[in-house]
Amino acid sequence: MSQQKTTILFVDDEESILEVASEYFTQKNYHVITAGNGREALDVLSANDVDCCFTDINMPGMDGLELAEHIREKDMTIPVIVMTGYPSLENTINTLKNGVVDFLIKPVNLDQMELCVRRVLRQRQVFVDNLLLKKELASKQRIEALNNELIEKVDELNHLNRIMNDFEQVNSSRELFSRIVELTREVTHADVARLFIISSVKEPPFQVTYSAKRNGDAQSVDKSVENLVVEIVEDGIPLLISDCNGGKRGLPDTVESAMIVPLKIREKVFGVVAAFVDENPYRFNEKDLYYLSFMAQKAADTAENIALYETISENLFATLRAFVKAVEARDAYTKEHSNRVADMAVAIGREMGCSEEELNLLNFAGRLHDIGKIGIRDNILLKPGRLTDEEFEVIKEHPAIGAMIVSQLGLWDRETQIIRHHHERFDGTGYPDRLKGVAIPFLARIMSVADAYDAMASDRAYRKKLDLDRVMTIIKEGSGAQFDPRVVNAFVRLVDDGRWEFL
Repeated sequence: MSQQKTTILFVDDEESILEVASEYFTQKNYHVITAGNGREALDVLSANDVDCCFTDINMPGMDGLELAEHIREKDMTIPVIVMTGYPSLENTINTLKNGVVDFLIKPVNLDQMELCVRRVLRQRQVFVDNLLLKKELASKQRIEALNNELIEKVDELNHLNRIMNDFEQVNSSRELFSRIVELTREVTHADVARLFIISSVKEPPFQVTYSAKRNGDAQSVDKSVENLVVEIVEDGIPLLISDCNGGKRGLPDTVESAMIVPLKIREKVFGVVAAFVDENPYRFNEKDLYYLSFMAQKAADTAENIALYETISENLFATLRAFVKAVEARDAYTKEHSNRVADMAVAIGREMGCSEEELNLLNFAGRLHDIGKIGIRDNILLKPGRLTDEEFEVIKEHPAIGAMIVSQLGLWDRETQIIRHHHERFDGTGYPDRLKGVAIPFLARIMSVADAYDAMASDRAYRKKLDLDRVMTIIKEGSGAQFDPRVVNAFVRLVDDGRWEFL
């Protein structure tokens, strides 16, 4: 290369990115030219000699892939590096097919960009020399290098896509924390992965939340590991110890390689994820640290979203419960009815082997299942005598009203189904949609039995409560007609075994 300044062309439709990159690389003694899209870049290339080009993919006028194709046709020795904030396997394959030599994910670290420039310019010089001196051999080597690079890039993007997809499907903090350690061990080939969540300013200022080990349970945390975690919490900088034989930093003798990375929300460390090799011959490298850092950032973003969602959900649920309290305050006979039904439904669901998620759904929906009664007039809702047919038709509107109230919030689809269908009958004669058999959501069938039991076993405005034997008889007789027989059987087992706590 000559002694003149290396010329870099930056192509991006975001002016701020062009300004930051231009200032940084100018200070590094590069000659920088910028363009706002592919067409402007072609004009620049026709009037200037360019040594390297960074380009965004998505731009108006002409995108980065089309620009890369034009550059390849004009001068195949000019290295093109694509930058994008939305990586995908298809984009990676398309860019590499168009002669792109590297693929960076925004936001891109400026130091990383300079290292990339140095690397691709060295590769360019080798390529040019080979073209001039050993054309046939160089062509073969270049093809092999591109094939290997393509394989590596595809493999890298597969890892990144898997990380992003895994965290997109997480719905709770508990699930997120478990997924972090599982994915850490799988992606980095670690024997042990640990997650530490910052809990207080006490010493040590964290608690071990989750651990995963290749063979069995992870052992207790060594004091030296705690010290390193404290260090990472304080300085917020990832740590890579590729081979502990070169210096263990106080780690136990069993540890052969280690990585420790902070999890940050808005630059504040709220946790630390650590990976250790102590059994297999693998040693962590910079690519493993990159994967773990990328995963930590995605996990932190997910944690922030979950925290926001859970806060919103709690506030909305509190508001809805206030509506239910307002309904129950209108009718002394049904006070705490919703809470009792929720607890009964959970007890039946647990007897039937429901998952924790299903039990949570029953608990949530049970406490809101009669919220629709807020839309029923007092002269009907509180009528002490038997309702007329017209009045009963009005009462039958409350499941649909309740479902509509909750569905407007756009958060709880499955809970909404339970609320809407808890008065459906197994024989198809219920309301509001006359669903039949298994077409009725399973958890709504459980709620139906719990709701019916509490209605009969409680004092109402129009009658006194029934004794347990009479309630049991009515529910058994309703098996297969009003109620799902499996739910009735679970309820009967609880009563017969003396495990029904709601007498």
